Amino acid sequence: LFLGIVLVAINPYEQLPIYEQDVIYAYSGQNMGDMDPHIFAVAEEAYKQMARDEKNQSIIVSGESGAGKTVSAKYAMRFFATVGGSASETNIEAKVLASSPIMEAIGNAKTTRNDNSSRFGKYIEIGFDKRYHIIGANMRTYLLEKSRVVFQAEDERNYHIFYQLCASSSLPEFKDLGLSKYWNLPVHLL
Repeated sequence: LFLGIVLVAINPYEQLPIYEQDVIYAYSGQNMGDMDPHIFAVAEEAYKQMARDEKNQSIIVSGESGAGKTVSAKYAMRFFATVGGSASETNIEAKVLASSPIMEAIGNAKTTRNDNSSRFGKYIEIGFDKRYHIIGANMRTYLLEKSRVVFQAEDERNYHIFYQLCASSSLPEFKDLGLSKYWNLPVHLL
């Protein structure tokens, strides 16, 4: 549903065939509003304005936990990589959004809606060359949810790192972390 220049999307919690390569090509070159509302329509509009006006563009993806913000960002990047002719060259979607295991462990937690919910915001900058091909990207994180460290709602967990440390505390490598003196914490704090 488009509301002005805003796209309202709902996470269906299942894979749908509406994000395939042929759908990307169907939205490429179209005007926003000429086709059904879609993340690809928003991405196409930003891409066209970037090329036409030679000015930076922003797409803000907002929503509550489990709404599908990260997935929407992935689809927009897939669109840019495909229409910019760099999808096969760079595999931008995988390179930009592939969180390292350490970053995901420290910044993700189990919520009632998502077993691997990101508890921080992401700011992703995608660089394009003069031919509008993707040449690089940078992802910054911000607003780590600190309240989860001291409190979890029922049926939710703290950050994954605490559970991973508990599970590995008997391994020889654990001693190298210098955490042994702190590891006598009551389990309910973990």
